Amino acid sequence: MIEFHIDEERCIQCGECALDCPAGVIVMDGYPKMTNEAGCFQCQHCLAVCPTAAVSILGKDPDAGTVLKGNMPDPAGLATLIKGRRSVRRYRDRDLAPELIDELLEISCHAPTGVNSRSVLFTVVRERAVMNRLRDHLISRLAQLQDEGRLPEGLTGKYLGRAVIAWQQEGKDILFRGAPHLIITSAPADAPCPVQDTLIALTTFQMIAHAHGVGTVWDGIFMMALAACPDVAGRLGIPENHTLGYAMAFGEPAVEYHRTVQRGPALVNVVKW
Repeated sequence: MIEFHIDEERCIQCGECALDCPAGVIVMDGYPKMTNEAGCFQCQHCLAVCPTAAVSILGKDPDAGTVLKGNMPDPAGLATLIKGRRSVRRYRDRDLAPELIDELLEISCHAPTGVNSRSVLFTVVRERAVMNRLRDHLISRLAQLQDEGRLPEGLTGKYLGRAVIAWQQEGKDILFRGAPHLIITSAPADAPCPVQDTLIALTTFQMIAHAHGVGTVWDGIFMMALAACPDVAGRLGIPENHTLGYAMAFGEPAVEYHRTVQRGPALVNVVKW
C-alpha cells in the first residue's frame, strides 16, 4: 500500500509534490492526488519537498524526518572529510559497538539506487571471532590452490600467494589488514543497475564511517580470494542471483592521520559540442 495522504490543514496547494514527482503520478486536483499507485517509485520525494510537512506516504510521518535547513554540513567540513579520508590498514584488536554498526548501515541504506530499487544487500561480519574463522578458511583454501598450482595467473595469483605466505610465515594479515569487520555489498542481478548501486552504497558507508572515526579499506585482495573460491559467497549468505559489488574491511583505527594530502589538478575533459 502506498498510503498517500494529504493533511489539508497544512497543505498550501503549492504543487511542489506534483512538479517534483519523478514518476509523474501526482497531479493537482485542488489538493495533490495520486493517480497511479502502481507507478509510484516510493522515493518519498513528495514527502521531502513539501514545505509544510503536509504529505505522508508509505505510512511515514513527515514530522519524524530531520529538517534540512540549518542541519546540513558546511562545505568546508565536508571537503575536509573527503580530502582527509585515508585507506586504513592498521586496526585495534577489538570489535566496534554493535549499535554503531547498526547506525552506519541504517544511514548507508539511504544511498541512491537506480529507479529507487533499494535492493542492495549489506553482508556484514560483525564480530572479530567470525572474521578470524573466515580468514583461516580462506588462507587454508588459497594455500591448497597454491600447492596444487591452481592460483589464478598474473597479478591476482601473486597477491593471493603473498597473502598466504605472509600469514603462514609472519602472522601478517594482508587479506583483511587485521580489521575486525567486513562488509560486502550485492544486489539482484536483474536490478536496473546492480553494480553501480552496490558501489554507491559502499561509498556512502565509507564516508559516514569515517565521520564517526571508523577506519575503512576497500578490500580488493578479499575480492580476489572470493573469485578464486566462489563457493564462499554462498557460505556468507549472499544469494546466488546477486551480483557482487565490492568488499570493505573496517574497524577502529590503530593509526591517526593529522592532515589532508594535496592532489590534483583534477583530470577534466570539457565538452565542446
